[in-house]
Amino acid sequence: MRIVFMGTPDFAVPSLRALVNHGHEVVGVFTQPDRPAGRGKKLKSSPVKSAAEELSLPIFQPVRLKTAEEIQRLRELSPDCIIVVAYGQLLSKEILDLSPKGCINVHASLLPSYRGAAPIHWALINGEERTGVTTMQMDEGLDTGDILLKRDIIVSEEETMGEVHDKLAVLGGDILIETLRELEKGTLKPTPQTGESNYAPLLKREHERLNWTCRAVELHHQIRGLNPWPGAFTVFRGENLKVWRSAVFSPEKTPEIEKSVHETLDSGQILGVSGDGLLVQTVDGILWILEVQPAGKRPMSARDFFNGRHGQVGEQFS
Repeated sequence: MRIVFMGTPDFAVPSLRALVNHGHEVVGVFTQPDRPAGRGKKLKSSPVKSAAEELSLPIFQPVRLKTAEEIQRLRELSPDCIIVVAYGQLLSKEILDLSPKGCINVHASLLPSYRGAAPIHWALINGEERTGVTTMQMDEGLDTGDILLKRDIIVSEEETMGEVHDKLAVLGGDILIETLRELEKGTLKPTPQTGESNYAPLLKREHERLNWTCRAVELHHQIRGLNPWPGAFTVFRGENLKVWRSAVFSPEKTPEIEKSVHETLDSGQILGVSGDGLLVQTVDGILWILEVQPAGKRPMSARDFFNGRHGQVGEQFS
């Protein structure tokens, strides 16, 4: 099948590679323009562009896809189908209707749940035990098109966003190939989305700060849902501190901390050191902070950070 592929981040790369590996003719790869990155602000290619260069595929990087020039370019490429995986630009109806088999999107959630830009982050932040990938026939709405195929995975309480992202990226490539195979056979029946939906918006700075008046499990989900990007943070002695790993502790699992003691403390107070981590009071129990990163430093165990700062039990995160 003649394919135009549209994608930008790491999540899209396994889908692009799967198309090539399964013999589809990728006649063009559209990805976002190179962006300044790092301290030197040098232009950096997207992961999809780097993969397309390795695979010797034609690359296009329009600032705006909806122009007459770009639409004409797409017509000249004459794709049987357009595949979209986290591209980063909205498609006009003219583009959606351009190819005989339309536009197919690979989305990192079980639609209609978690429509929007950050579905993996929000699924973990909200403590979902299952998530997955959906292929969808695109329409003019935001992730509202008819569902083609779905595949789910179980998410453990310790997995981070990065770990789940990598699993879903590979699964996305697999389900894309299966979708195209059934599409070619004519056995695929699009199904309108039904049931309760929610939205996974872009993350803002306010989503990254730990609020110690939340429940321990909510803080734990927030920490793992923001790892490795953009990272949850708290404030210690007036300085921001990234928090990368944690676990939930119940009073029964922390016999060294008397229940009568920790119930009288304020949320965010440090109760003590246990193993490589710090035991921190929350509104309903104890959070075990395991790995942190001070500004300008490398990640380290919370114990090493606390000892290096000559921390005292009873000090408070805010």
